[in-house]
Amino acid sequence: MTSKIFMDLLNALGLLGLFLILGTFLRAKIKFFQTTFIPASVIGGFLLLLLGPICFNLIKIPEEWLKIFSLIPGVLIVPIVASVPLGLKSSSEKKSVKNILPLAFIGIAIAMLQFGFGFSAQYIFPNYDFYKTFGWELGIGFVGGHGTAGLLGNMLQSANLDFWEIAQGVATTTATFGLVGGILIGMLLINIASRKNFTAILKKPGDIPESFKIGFVKDVENQPKLGRETTLTSSVDTLAFHAAIIFGVCLISSQLQAFIKAYKIPILDKISIWAYAMIIMFIVWKIFVRLKVDFLIDSNTKSRISGSLTEFAVTAAIASLPIKAVFTYLVPILYIVIIGFIVTTLFLFYMCKFFIKDYWFEHMIATFGMATGVFLTGILLLRVCDPDFKSPVLANYSLSYTITSVVYFVFLNIILTLLLTKGLFFGMSFTFIVGFLFMFAAIISSKILLKNK
Repeated sequence: MTSKIFMDLLNALGLLGLFLILGTFLRAKIKFFQTTFIPASVIGGFLLLLLGPICFNLIKIPEEWLKIFSLIPGVLIVPIVASVPLGLKSSSEKKSVKNILPLAFIGIAIAMLQFGFGFSAQYIFPNYDFYKTFGWELGIGFVGGHGTAGLLGNMLQSANLDFWEIAQGVATTTATFGLVGGILIGMLLINIASRKNFTAILKKPGDIPESFKIGFVKDVENQPKLGRETTLTSSVDTLAFHAAIIFGVCLISSQLQAFIKAYKIPILDKISIWAYAMIIMFIVWKIFVRLKVDFLIDSNTKSRISGSLTEFAVTAAIASLPIKAVFTYLVPILYIVIIGFIVTTLFLFYMCKFFIKDYWFEHMIATFGMATGVFLTGILLLRVCDPDFKSPVLANYSLSYTITSVVYFVFLNIILTLLLTKGLFFGMSFTFIVGFLFMFAAIISSKILLKNK
């Protein structure tokens, strides 16, 4: 490995950083971006895509940099996913468990159903020359988001599948549709719900703070804190300490995967590195708790690290989007996006209305934001319904999201293995069955846990 490779990496990251800053500036200045709440990473990524050699070629970008752009999401997703269990708090309050379990099961169910309906595109459009996993991108892009599009690329590349770049591009496309469409449809649903008295707190849609729109807080005193400093800089910087744990787990996971593949251990050799990273991080976190040194971990600090990595991963994924290949599947992509919005809206509306007893619409709209965009999309939509977060919905939504995301990641490897070994019909059937099982789990848990509410 030569110094040129490292310089190419540094230059590529530098270019991504410049367009991330440009995206931040455009988000703060252009009303359309503010009203649709498109993140700076998405704006910067698309701008770099349009100006670069893939589209109009106004900026001369070396081929090596473009290759790095396409690889970055799959690499960065490993520490991003590995960080999930670190600092995970389990609530022991009975009331909290009662509230979050049905909502978590509903979230898992819609993720599985999105996978199933996505796969149906291969049957609806039989004349297309689809790759094996087409349609999976609906659940990857909607519930997963732009960051998980990189995870998809990582999984397929690890399985030596040559269509990984196209699949990653399709997933990035569905994630963009989901993010923008989810906010617009969510705002429409809130307006309808407020007129029909479905909302428990809101009587008319609340004004969204200016800071939410432009993307920053001007008043220094009101700017949120990054996190808690658990270590002193006289020893080690807090961010560096948290990053060291995350990257250390990535190293252990990589070596474990290499060992398993070297000895060709059945089943285990098919598991992706990020799955090992998540399992090992669970163990590491349990050790911290058992040794009573969990005070060294701050969830907000950890989230800032994974959030920063996600910003660069998203910008890189969009900047390297294989436009021509994606446009080949434009009609099926539009189909899965439209069916995704319809199924997600109807399913969440019905399930939350009948099986979430308190603040059902607020729970529904937050979960809808997560199921079409990202976690923060849910918070944004909830903020419109509950401006001061007076209800317990934010806490319930956050805890249920944690459960949903962990189970979601566990199922990704299983689904890929079934698709590659058993075929499309078996894989699609599995996702539908699992989706309905979690739907019934949500109904049963609601009947048992919330029977007195």
